[in-house]
Amino acid sequence: MLCIGSKTQNIADTQEEFIHAENQLIARLPRQQRRDLLELCEPIELVLAEVLCEPGDRTRYAYFPTQSFVSLVSIVDVDRESLLEVGMIGCEGMLGMQLALGVTGAPLRALVQGAGPAWRINAAKFTRELNKSAPLRRVLNLYAYVLMAQFAGAAACVRFHLIEQRLARWLLMTQDRAQADRFHVTHEFLSYMLGVRRVGVTAAAGELQRRGLIEYHRGDLEVLDRAGLEAAACSCYATDCAVYRDQLA
Repeated sequence: MLCIGSKTQNIADTQEEFIHAENQLIARLPRQQRRDLLELCEPIELVLAEVLCEPGDRTRYAYFPTQSFVSLVSIVDVDRESLLEVGMIGCEGMLGMQLALGVTGAPLRALVQGAGPAWRINAAKFTRELNKSAPLRRVLNLYAYVLMAQFAGAAACVRFHLIEQRLARWLLMTQDRAQADRFHVTHEFLSYMLGVRRVGVTAAAGELQRRGLIEYHRGDLEVLDRAGLEAAACSCYATDCAVYRDQLA
């Protein structure tokens, strides 16, 4: 397991532990560049439901999740709590990509959806490392494209696909990043993430459960049939996977 210990921990020991819970973007870097980046990072524990940033906030840190994951949420109407998830970041990605584009303001709310370890790096240190590391720039340029595709796909998905299909897609994305068949999620949270009323979530979850794809009781959800859930999901899930595979796998 990843040790959430002292910042002074020997970097070689840290890297050895990281093998068991690594971030895939960091793993793509050549050994020396990976070492240089990790020396500037600190291992932290992300807390469930923690808000890491709000739209317009000055970005203080970049995050590389390892066994945690974060929802990127667009806020349409603060007073009415009109929210919509437009992206999700786990061990395959990074939170704070705006820094790689020379922008310090956060564009979206970042909400911890899955608690667990991550690497965190100060924004100024990250920018300096990015300026001197061509391999890091190449990897993040590819990931920027992946995020753009994910955002565009999310917009089209909301407009054209049924709630049940979108829920199946969301559950697959969550399962991938949770690295587990079981996780906790409430109807209220799902209604926010999907941008639909709770009654719609209830009906969609009930149908997936009736078909034997999931088991859902009082917020505890278990994926029973992964292949069936993939078949029930809209094409956006397969498209997201293909874009990531083509660029970064």
